[in-house]
Amino acid sequence: MKPYSRYIVLLLLYTTIAYPQNAGTAGAFARMGFGARGMAMGNSMTAVVTGDISTYYNPALSAFSEHRTAAASFGILSLDRRLNFLSYTQSVKPKAGLSVGLINAGVGNIDGRNSDGIHTEDYSTYENQFYLAFSNRVDERVSLGVAVKIYHSKLFEEVTSTTVGFDIGACVQILDNLYAGLSIQDIGSKYKWDTHAIYPDPEGKTTTDKFPNLRRIGLAYLLPSHMGVVSAEFENSSEKTNIVRIGAEYNFMEYFSVRSGIDRIDFSDKATGAKPSFGFSAKKSFGDWTPALTYAFVFESYAPHAMHIITLSTTF
Repeated sequence: MKPYSRYIVLLLLYTTIAYPQNAGTAGAFARMGFGARGMAMGNSMTAVVTGDISTYYNPALSAFSEHRTAAASFGILSLDRRLNFLSYTQSVKPKAGLSVGLINAGVGNIDGRNSDGIHTEDYSTYENQFYLAFSNRVDERVSLGVAVKIYHSKLFEEVTSTTVGFDIGACVQILDNLYAGLSIQDIGSKYKWDTHAIYPDPEGKTTTDKFPNLRRIGLAYLLPSHMGVVSAEFENSSEKTNIVRIGAEYNFMEYFSVRSGIDRIDFSDKATGAKPSFGFSAKKSFGDWTPALTYAFVFESYAPHAMHIITLSTTF
């Protein structure tokens, strides 16, 4: 065992949880949001069925997809963090939808030092989530969906963990322009860590970190004449957090949209700070293909700089 291993493990553990939503709990990277559109709207997307649909927020949404959409996103974050996304969504005739996606997050350039304070080498840690979501309209106005999620995390050298969790969701068209969404996320997700590979007995231990279970309910109102959408949602978790999110999108013209939102509106004593955000999309059609560039600027309360999320996508 390297003499400085225990110090590096503690440092990596602290750095890995530096994503501040439900801070200190497993899988925090997967609760940051998904892509530039959703994050620019404050992640208030549980009931949004228009535009580039993201089943990250609700697995029941893909049944409302009218096109095939492929997207790749990358984030510019402070503190040597990275946050990247890949996704693909399509309808499955006659009334279903399918979506796959990947989230990659991590921290690099971690300064490793021995017990004498001398630099040894740089370390890094990462976490990945792969999901597969399927939904079906059981009625013309009602869609039900389920997602299977696989997590894999590397904390330090041979200290890794893989887990499987599930999301379930529903989306209901209440009125012609009003939708309601419900999603329960990370059912059964948990990391199991075994440090016997780097610590001798009896210091080596096996520990389990459960993901917080999230329950979301949201509303989305479609503006007349396809001018945009306004959304709001409430989230409760097994960690006893209660969060409100709001978002709005306005289409200035067919090929240009602006959006804004506020994530993590929390009135409790343990509030970690609201996250205002804004962004835009620009797109252009070329035959059956419509590529788009989407950008989001997201404030972070306890980071030295804001997040910049850039998404390149196309519908076809």
